Amino acid sequence: MPFHVRRRRAMSRASGIERPGADRTIVLALLVLLAALCWAWLLFVPFHAGRPWPPGAGPVGGAHAAPYRATDLARLLALWTVVIAAMLLPAAAPSVLLYARVKRLVRERRVYPSTVLFMLGYLFVWLCCALAATLADWQLHDAGALDETMAIAHPTVGALALVAAGVYQWTPAKHVCLDNCRAPLAFVLTHWRGGAWGAFRMGVADARYCTGCCWLLLALVLPAGVLNVPVIAGLIALILAEKLLPGGHVVACATGLVFVGLGTVLLFP
Repeated sequence: MPFHVRRRRAMSRASGIERPGADRTIVLALLVLLAALCWAWLLFVPFHAGRPWPPGAGPVGGAHAAPYRATDLARLLALWTVVIAAMLLPAAAPSVLLYARVKRLVRERRVYPSTVLFMLGYLFVWLCCALAATLADWQLHDAGALDETMAIAHPTVGALALVAAGVYQWTPAKHVCLDNCRAPLAFVLTHWRGGAWGAFRMGVADARYCTGCCWLLLALVLPAGVLNVPVIAGLIALILAEKLLPGGHVVACATGLVFVGLGTVLLFP
């Protein structure tokens, strides 16, 4: 049967995509396991690594902190990757589940390997973001701009980050990306690619929309500190509210106003 016919049939059965089944259970269990591992890393690993963590943190942080070594940078990159994955995995879950379900509906083989490759596409984009954050932290550390919690010491930077994130919440780019995140079925069906490489490319493409929707929200972790668990948890809740609530666009605009107001208060106390 031609692929376009199978795809039309899959679209006609879209109302059944969210029905419980073996595919959904297995993929959901994998996602939950990955999220649990990310949070276990955040909550336990940095404090049981045998050395002060973050590197150079402690009573002599900031300008007097020890320079980063290659192993410190590798650990920091891993930490940023875990932080970003912990923040975006819940938002990515509906797209991953939907991809696996559509893969089964069009009767393609290798459902689970293709779903893993789709997820690896997400991980590749998150790793690129983590690399950028690691380089930023490295430069800030060498400039003595980080305090002992690895947050940016100057409050003006945090205030400007809030204002920038708030303004972005109102931009067309934000809402185009948010539309894609809120309608994963449209993305999966219009960007469908077969094969292993196609699954990976689809994951990368979807992750770009996901990251484009909330990259400035992720950037707020920089001034707050990469191990600031309450801020990370709050941003996860906001990202999920934008994606899952009926008034997601309204939530984005409302939080934008809050961020701009809070940032302005911090700039001009």
